[in-house]
Amino acid sequence: MSSPSERKAGLVRQIGIPSAAAIVISNMVGTGIFTTTGFLAGDLGSPALILLIWAVGAVCALAGAFCYSELGINFPASGGEYVYLTEAYGPTWGFMSGWISFFAGFSAPIAAAALAFSDYLGYFFPALKQENAQIAIGSGALAFKIGHAQLAASGLILLLTLLNFLRLKSVAKVQNVLTGSKVVVILGFILLGLFFGSGNWEHFRMEAARTSARPLFSQFAVSLVWIYVGYSGWNAATYIAEELKNPARTLPLALTYGTALVAAMFIGLNIVFIYAAPLEEMKGVVAIGSLAAAKLFGSSVAGIFSALMALSLISTVNAMVTIGPRLYYAMAKNGAFIPIAARVDERRHTPWVAIVCQGACAMLLTLTPFPHLMYYIGFSLNFFAVMAVMSIFVFRRRPGWQKLRVVSFAYPLVPAVFLAVGIWITLYGMTFEPKVSAAAIATIAAGAAVYHFRIRDARRAAIAPRS
Repeated sequence: MSSPSERKAGLVRQIGIPSAAAIVISNMVGTGIFTTTGFLAGDLGSPALILLIWAVGAVCALAGAFCYSELGINFPASGGEYVYLTEAYGPTWGFMSGWISFFAGFSAPIAAAALAFSDYLGYFFPALKQENAQIAIGSGALAFKIGHAQLAASGLILLLTLLNFLRLKSVAKVQNVLTGSKVVVILGFILLGLFFGSGNWEHFRMEAARTSARPLFSQFAVSLVWIYVGYSGWNAATYIAEELKNPARTLPLALTYGTALVAAMFIGLNIVFIYAAPLEEMKGVVAIGSLAAAKLFGSSVAGIFSALMALSLISTVNAMVTIGPRLYYAMAKNGAFIPIAARVDERRHTPWVAIVCQGACAMLLTLTPFPHLMYYIGFSLNFFAVMAVMSIFVFRRRPGWQKLRVVSFAYPLVPAVFLAVGIWITLYGMTFEPKVSAAAIATIAAGAAVYHFRIRDARRAAIAPRS
């Protein structure tokens, strides 16, 4: 039994469907959709393939959301993959998933979104573009950059980290406003671009010279890493399941509604991007929204959209800053992370130590070049999402397991689709991006080592006196 002071300092079920869906949408809409298409233009070289790869990503994201909904209603506790993998495969796997979430699940995506925010502000202040970094250290996968972009990104992370010391309900209100603004901006951009923009439908017939020498089939699999990052966040509400009202109803609806809406917006945005400019002009452009807005509406109106897209990225960063610490809190509470991360502010009910640690790591990761961050994030997250969805085959053999109808339809079709694409991404990612894949694998291995040499013995010692 917990003491009154412990119950007072714990997390509170205070988030409903709108706020939970808003967190899902904010986590999904951001870095990937606002930056990825320019890289896909060079890698794939075909408008049809770009639209196809985003459609494949949408199907996988929905399949993943359905599977996580089933997992979430059976384990309505904060932590996401950490909870599911611990229950399915044991504490080592659970710890590794949380460990990789700290680095690749939240800190690195926060850094990437903040860097994208800097690039969009670069429309007004060119010094804030990543390409204009003053200092470059190292090369290739070990390169680091320092400049105004990194400073602006770190400043944004620091500001939102401080904001998240407040009570979650207050932060959720801010998040709802930011998310609503983001959806309005994107829908407005799509509608205004298609009906009033100076685009050309002939762009859909114009291919670009590929910048990748890989076979197209292989490159499609590798490029799915970018798409995976673009759609990542479809599982966001599972990380705050312990703070959801009626999680058995709220969680599936928030994941499904949020993911479906975002998938529709992503495909719509890519149609507008291609309508605005031929692929040849998109190649390698990070702030693809600014380029499309300039082509559609001219430089003056493009400035407005660039500012609004930068605002949208603030929403993305804030959502991840909010979600991540809840995972570390859940792990620490179970003795599977640094114990201090379980500390909760008694007045505001926020895991403030976890929030600080995540913010510091994210600011350091802003020094990593953007493409390397994206591959690192995609490869790492895909691996553990595959393991989590695979756990459904373990859990469905247990008595009393609650099965979702949508997952049971033509079972095991839904989890099989997700797993097939995820394994495809992993194999081709290791083959064609070996250095970044090695960095991701090294991070995972480091997590296993930390657990076995530090955390495991400490947990055993804590449990022993109770035996």
